Amino acid sequence: MIFNKSGYFRPQACVFAAACLFFSTLSIASDTQSLSQKADEAREQSRELELEQLQKARDAAGETQAREKKIYKKMQPNDWEAEQRVKAEKQFIERESREAKYLREAREAASKERKIPKPI
Repeated sequence: MIFNKSGYFRPQACVFAAACLFFSTLSIASDTQSLSQKADEAREQSRELELEQLQKARDAAGETQAREKKIYKKMQPNDWEAEQRVKAEKQFIERESREAKYLREAREAASKERKIPKPI
């Protein structure tokens, strides 16, 4: 069909073949662009997914750290007990000094001469 009866190329067939070749090249080029666009989109999605997973990992690490701190606080000696012990020691020292003060005042009072006159 490309050739005519005498064995030469038909001009219409050559134009048709050239047009087909041109359009197929254009479609391949447009497919290449769409493939590169798809690749770019895939890279962008991959980057977004990676960032999302990284954020989730950071959040999970923060939650884990908070739980660890909470457990660590429970494992530490109870601060309330230590505070109560210190408070009791202070009260004991105050009571002891108050008793010493009363005893000292009593000794001083006992050593003083009486000011009350003796009855006749």
